[in-house]
Amino acid sequence: MALRWRIAILISMAIAISYLDRQTLPVAIKAISKDIPLSNEQFSDLQSAFLLSYAFMYAGGGKLVDALGTRLGFTLIMVFWSLACASHSLAATFAMLMASRFLLGAGEGGGFPAATRAVSEWFPPHESATAMGIINGGTAVGAVVAPPLIALVLSFLNWRWIFAITGALGIAWMVWWRLAYFSPIEHPRISAREREEIRLVTESAAGARKYNWLELLRIREAWGLVIAKFLSDSAWYFYLFWLPKYLYDARGFDIKAVGTFAWIPYAASGIGCLVGGWFSSYLVRRRFSVNAARKVALGLSAAVMPSILLVPHVAVSWAIAIFSLAYFGQQSWSTLVMIVPADLFPTNAVGAVAGLVGFGGAMGGIAFGELVGYLLDHGFGYGLVFTMAGMLHVVAFLVILGMVPVIRPLAQGNNLEYEGAR
Repeated sequence: MALRWRIAILISMAIAISYLDRQTLPVAIKAISKDIPLSNEQFSDLQSAFLLSYAFMYAGGGKLVDALGTRLGFTLIMVFWSLACASHSLAATFAMLMASRFLLGAGEGGGFPAATRAVSEWFPPHESATAMGIINGGTAVGAVVAPPLIALVLSFLNWRWIFAITGALGIAWMVWWRLAYFSPIEHPRISAREREEIRLVTESAAGARKYNWLELLRIREAWGLVIAKFLSDSAWYFYLFWLPKYLYDARGFDIKAVGTFAWIPYAASGIGCLVGGWFSSYLVRRRFSVNAARKVALGLSAAVMPSILLVPHVAVSWAIAIFSLAYFGQQSWSTLVMIVPADLFPTNAVGAVAGLVGFGGAMGGIAFGELVGYLLDHGFGYGLVFTMAGMLHVVAFLVILGMVPVIRPLAQGNNLEYEGAR
């Protein structure tokens, strides 16, 4: 296996740990609530605390990784979020849980910008979507492991141990990262062939200008990605944080049942990560333009999302199946949206653009999550919530069609126009 694919797997493991960390609270919420009682709105507030700091660190983390480099930047990010995850074990009040959740978001916000930058350094365009699919597949690994692992821990230990164990996993990964990861230029085990392939990619980006945030925000395509991510992640964070609680509240599950069944949609999301990235890369290899390959795959991903409207109206077995289809489509979509900044922008701006896009997604998660908590606590029920969530990806795809008319690299000049767009 080429070295760059082993690096993709390494980064995928970091993303797996991040999703395991963020799922600990939603899956363990029933046990936590026995010590720290929580309403639906307070549960929403905990997720908003995570997403607020996550949003700002996603934007700032992109700049941080651009400034420090991928190796050092990811090291600092992982150490911070692992300690923040472990701090949940010390919480005795809602306010302490809120503080830990805020710190966890601040650390994890830098993960995907660092991953996107690594892809732009190591992978050419015809492989980048597949690489991001492997990395994004880590979201499914972490989320699949979370329900049965937490159920197992809770059968023997207090819920506080869950956060200590997951925090320790992050520190262990950091040691692996420091031993295994170097930039393409510095890596001691890179082959001559792979070094030449990366050299050609690097030279193609030579002379690319640097952009600050204000310049990036004057680019219509950047806004298109931010708005699309705001809409689609509104739905995704609802699914991610509220699925266990929905199963507890509306379907009568206990922690054992959640541990037995809640991993299934996340497994489907992992397949979506791989299929979405692979399919787009396959179309590029079949001589489709990058623009067509990305948009065809994005459109197909968005098309399956309205199926979620059926969840409140079917038996629980069918509800799990529909969740699985929606998770598949969402993570196929997410893989593709997060590789588009590398298609559009030079390497030295990818981290910053990915940060802005992630910021938009997290803010969408906050807005929709707070709305969900309010609606549920005021008697509206899950039917309205699923109806709203089911249409968000379709609208997001229409935004991309309108605001990102052509996916191609920025012109190598001092203007902000696209080649061929004038």
